[in-house]
Amino acid sequence: MNNPSANLMATLRSGNSTAPRLTWYGPDNERVELSGRVLDNWVAKTSNLLQDELDAAPGMRVRLELPAHWKSIVWALAAWQVGLQTVLDQGPADYLVTADPEAVKETYDAVIAVALPALAMRWPGGLPAGCLDYAAEVRSHGDVFMPHAEPDPAGCAVVGSDGSLHSHLDLLEGFAAGHEESVRLHVPAGNGLEAALSHALGAWSRDGSVVMTHPDVELTEKLLTAERIHGS
Repeated sequence: MNNPSANLMATLRSGNSTAPRLTWYGPDNERVELSGRVLDNWVAKTSNLLQDELDAAPGMRVRLELPAHWKSIVWALAAWQVGLQTVLDQGPADYLVTADPEAVKETYDAVIAVALPALAMRWPGGLPAGCLDYAAEVRSHGDVFMPHAEPDPAGCAVVGSDGSLHSHLDLLEGFAAGHEESVRLHVPAGNGLEAALSHALGAWSRDGSVVMTHPDVELTEKLLTAERIHGS
C-alpha cells in the first residue's frame, strides 16, 4: 500500500497543477502563492534534504517547533512523505526544525533553522555550531523525490500536541476536518500549526485550497473577495 501523503502530493502536482493550493499572507504585505506543482517542488526538495543529507528514514521522529506558516506546512508534508513521525508535542525526536535555534537546549541528530521571511536566501546572522540553514541548503536538492524505503501506512505519522497518535493510513481522514468539494478555505495562523495542518489536509483531500493569514493580517472584505474565500 502506498504512503497516503505521497499519493496526496501526486494529486497536487497532476491535473490542474497550476491552480493555487496554498496562499500565505504574512506581515509587511507579504503574499506567497504556491500552486500544486510549486508546493510539490518545495516538498520534494525538503524530502530529499531529509533523506539524502540527514539520513532520515521511516519511523524516525522530527519535531516541528514552528508557527503555522507556509514553510511549516511544507515541512510537515515532507516529513510524512519520507515516513517520519511529525512530533507536535514535547516528546523526544531525532530532528528539530525551528525558527529559534538559539533557544535549543536538547540534543538532536540535527537542528534545522528555518528563516520565515519568504525572500530569505539564508539565515540572517550567525547560527549555532552544527545547525543547518534550511533556506541556504534546500534549493540544491532534487525536484523529484524517490524514497529509499516505503513507510508502513499503519505506522505513526503525527504525534499531536495532546500526545494522540495519527497513522499515515488515516492521515487524510482521521486528522483532516471535513469540508465541501473544491473549498477555498481561510486558515488563521493564530490557531496554531496543528489546526492549520488539519484544515489544509481536509481542503486538499477534497480538491480545495487554503489561504493562511498571519495574526497581524486583517481579514478585510477586499482580501476575502480577492482570494474568493468561501469557507472557514
